[in-house]
Amino acid sequence: MQVRIYQPSKTAMQSGRANTQRWVLEFEPEAARQVEPLMGWTSSRDTKGQVRLRFDSSEEAVAFARSHGFMYTLETPREKVFRPKAYADNFRSDRLGRWTH
Repeated sequence: MQVRIYQPSKTAMQSGRANTQRWVLEFEPEAARQVEPLMGWTSSRDTKGQVRLRFDSSEEAVAFARSHGFMYTLETPREKVFRPKAYADNFRSDRLGRWTH
């Protein structure tokens, strides 16, 4: 059974980094989703797709996967580059581009 361990990124609807510090273990889908013919809803017989386990560190998630005999894929997050900016930089005299208004 294959599981994926990752640290979720922030959603587009939030400006802070809430709910991005913990690690998530989720199962890879074993069966494809199917369209139910009567209502047209998408369904799946794979109930493990609904399970998401959260851990405080990646080591805990890897230890859990190993203890249960799961094959796992660990996705490490990219480093976030933070460039501090100041409003006063818009009015610097050595600015390369023109100020447009």
